[in-house]
Amino acid sequence: MALNDFFAGEIATELLKMLISISRKSLLCRASADQLISYIHDLLPSIEEIKYSGVELPALRQSQLDRLSEILRSGVELSHKVLSSSRWNVYRNLQLAKKMDKLEKNVSKFLLGPLQAHMLADIHHTRFEMTERFDRVDNSVQRLEKYFGNMKIGVGGGGWVEEAVRSVDEDVVDSSSAVGLGFGKNKVREMVVGRDDLWVVGISGIGGSGKTTLARELCKDDQVRCYFRDRILFLTVSQSPNVEQLRTNIWEYIMGNERLDANYMVPQWMPQFECRSEARTLIVLDDVWTLSVVDQLVCRIPGCKFLVVSRPKFQTVLSYEVELLSEEDALSLFCHHAFGQKSIPLAANENLVKQVVTECGRLPLALKVIGASLRDQTEMFWLSVKNRLSQGQSIGESHEINLIDRMAISINYLPEKIKECYLDLCCFPEDKKIPLDVLINIWVEIHDIPETEAYAIVVELSNKNLLTLMKEARAGGMYSSCFEISVTQHDVLRDLALNFRNRESIDERRLLVMPKRENGMPKEWLRYRHKPFEAQIVSIHTGEMKEVDWCNLEFPKAEVLIINFTSTEYFLPPFINRMPNLRALIIINYSATYACLHNVSVFKNLSNLRSLWLEKVSTPELSSIVLENLGKLFIVLCKVNDSLVEKEVDLAQVFPNLFELTLDHCDDLTQLPSSICGMKSLQNLSLTNCHNLTELPVELGKLRSLEILRLYACPYLKTLPNSICDMMRLKYIDISQCVNLTCFPEKIGRLVSLEKIDMRECSMIRNVPKSAVSLQSLRLVICDEEVSGIWKEVAKPDNVHIQVSEQYFDLDWLKE
Repeated sequence: MALNDFFAGEIATELLKMLISISRKSLLCRASADQLISYIHDLLPSIEEIKYSGVELPALRQSQLDRLSEILRSGVELSHKVLSSSRWNVYRNLQLAKKMDKLEKNVSKFLLGPLQAHMLADIHHTRFEMTERFDRVDNSVQRLEKYFGNMKIGVGGGGWVEEAVRSVDEDVVDSSSAVGLGFGKNKVREMVVGRDDLWVVGISGIGGSGKTTLARELCKDDQVRCYFRDRILFLTVSQSPNVEQLRTNIWEYIMGNERLDANYMVPQWMPQFECRSEARTLIVLDDVWTLSVVDQLVCRIPGCKFLVVSRPKFQTVLSYEVELLSEEDALSLFCHHAFGQKSIPLAANENLVKQVVTECGRLPLALKVIGASLRDQTEMFWLSVKNRLSQGQSIGESHEINLIDRMAISINYLPEKIKECYLDLCCFPEDKKIPLDVLINIWVEIHDIPETEAYAIVVELSNKNLLTLMKEARAGGMYSSCFEISVTQHDVLRDLALNFRNRESIDERRLLVMPKRENGMPKEWLRYRHKPFEAQIVSIHTGEMKEVDWCNLEFPKAEVLIINFTSTEYFLPPFINRMPNLRALIIINYSATYACLHNVSVFKNLSNLRSLWLEKVSTPELSSIVLENLGKLFIVLCKVNDSLVEKEVDLAQVFPNLFELTLDHCDDLTQLPSSICGMKSLQNLSLTNCHNLTELPVELGKLRSLEILRLYACPYLKTLPNSICDMMRLKYIDISQCVNLTCFPEKIGRLVSLEKIDMRECSMIRNVPKSAVSLQSLRLVICDEEVSGIWKEVAKPDNVHIQVSEQYFDLDWLKE
């Protein structure tokens, strides 16, 4: 195709039509589409001049321009795919964004290379005209770069990541999930509120039938909340419960949320005592597996009522057995997840839809998962799924394994990489929140994908109802930490992933996991101790482990090790020494008190470790350890014990390449060690909920690579060091809930890269330095109403958005 044919308008017109359609149909891409339309309009005058120049080009140059035409033609085909892609298919959109990015680079390279020379030599005769026209091209290329950047990572408040996270709210159950629960809620409410003779009642039903949803809906019911005066405690028990911790949680709540002394022993049988009528309390025990656990947790206390949610129906507990949805409700729930509406669309094949709904067995979980997997798919795809569903046994109340087999069909249709990421979720304990940072780091290391793609996969799995995203109220904005977001998964979906992973021999599995807490090493693992395991991910879940409890196992290919335990003492497994490829290590203690780690010398041999997560432990001494390749370190709910501030510990030497450091809920951290100022590669520093932190190093400004500084909820921090004004790359600072912080440094205006300030609930800050007017990159300030007026006077109204915040207090972490 000759270049003149292109300039005749065929491709340009087609591109414009598609961009106009995108602008009209896609709210998320509207701004970007408008930018692209503007880009083409900017180029049209130059195109017309070249078209009518009348200059015949040499064959070589004509062939080069013909090559450009073919690139742009392929761009039209790619644009068709972008336009036809569903906004819910986040993973596919990310892949298309990468292709568009590559296309843009090829085009801009041509525009700024050969085409410049052609126009200079063969068309344009004056330097002034050439400069004027290519200024337009440069501006358009910059718009494209901004467009693709927004589409890939969602910055600037308009990307798919922010939109997806903003749509998630931990405290709000999707209204569609409550379909058909009205009758059941009335029945359970009658037992809970209307029967004074009952002190323990239950909800039972097979996995995926909606038991937990029903219990949560009951807890939100106005009549129930009024009856118990909002004294409702919701606890998840799980298949391998920590009974002592659960008993402590119940006892504390009944006693008025008073934190018990560490040495206080909860009595084996909770004593009876008189409660005034206003002290009514509802204790919900979700996901209970055995009657013995009920007997250990439930006791008769005046004014206190227990609601036990379980799969089996216990003979000693009067229970409401959850019924399957009616055909009408099942169809409504399915359509909500398959079509985004509660009825079958006119364009859909009604008979085929109803056949698929029938095959789902009227179980809410199956309807949600299979419905979401069919969203935006072709009729042939639907027919294929229906045929595979019809080949299995019907789903009945005694056929939970058949439910797993049915939902496995939707997993098999996932793209391979998304499927592998989904199956990795089973390496975490049941009914526990998975910090998104942990999950993202695992996927990045195991699957060699960038963080943006890993996040896209999380959103895709959430859209398909294969996991649930939960967030803190502050999360979801630009520069939000993944730590503010967590992931949970339904037990049945975890069982489904385990079912997939356990099809191979133990020594050949890519993921080796203890599905529930064990007292020691599983016997089936020990049978293979004389040969190396093939596992890339190893997940351990035990109680206290001593040196003699371990055996010599070989994991030469392990890249991720997850250690979950419940104990105050823990001897780290000796076989860590024989994990030469270990890149991510996660150590989480689920007991009520800090755990002391032993055998920490194994850290010395982790030369390839890139990510380390420590939770609810006493941090080990670091003076003799060097983790040369560690990039990310998370210390959460830990007792620091001055291990970071000892004079002989030089953090810059221990972690020479660390670029992200998080310390969260470390109550005994009073000051940050000065050696941290020598960590030249540090880009992200988060000191959050460190309630006794009083000061920061004077020379903190030496962290010249720092881009993100979070000091959230450090109430005893009174000043910021003046040296932070030397952080020329700093983009985001969060000082929210630093209630004793009195001012910003006077020279804050030197932070030329600063884009966002979060200072909500900083009641002591009443003034903003005059130099703040020089914050040329500032785009967003989140603050209280008292100081919003000052910021509006200082900031440029056309460039900076002043967002007045609402007060928010989150104590959910206390329930963990």
